[in-house]
Amino acid sequence: MWSIDKAQRAWYLASQLHYGQKYGGKTKGKDLEYLSHIGSVTFEIIGVSFIEPDIDIDLAVTCAVLHDSFEDTTLSYNEVAATFGLAVAEGVKALSKKEFYHDKRDMMIDSLKRIKQQPKEIAMVKMADRICNLYSSPYYWGRERRLAYQKESILILQELEQASDYLSLRLKQKIRNYDVYILE
Repeated sequence: MWSIDKAQRAWYLASQLHYGQKYGGKTKGKDLEYLSHIGSVTFEIIGVSFIEPDIDIDLAVTCAVLHDSFEDTTLSYNEVAATFGLAVAEGVKALSKKEFYHDKRDMMIDSLKRIKQQPKEIAMVKMADRICNLYSSPYYWGRERRLAYQKESILILQELEQASDYLSLRLKQKIRNYDVYILE
């Protein structure tokens, strides 16, 4: 069941946690507020809920808002579990890559394995996250990094596409459109 109060609590917390964080835009000197990424992922989830209404929108939105909190802030698993419940804490944990892997591919494979053990909403958040990350490429990434990111996106699609027909189609389109950044 949808809880706007829970979503607003999560948004307020994310706003505090990510305050001042920025990420590289398409052009040097045009960095974006990180919270815009959090919002974009959340919008993707809200959008899919109109097309595939059989999802747990409360879980999906809360995890979308908090999806990068363990990786990028000091927020702990226990704090999320106490405030938003065990399902949200487990979802955010699955969405977080474990840094003890030396290889980025191993980190992603581990994360995808853990995501697939969660409700489908967590896979949907991961797909929404990657859709948003494929809007453009950071100006400072070279061709090899962009190509690797596109290949990793294909892996995410292959592993998680069963979670949502709509998001799978969106992700496929974004992967195809990302070719423009490979050819630059």
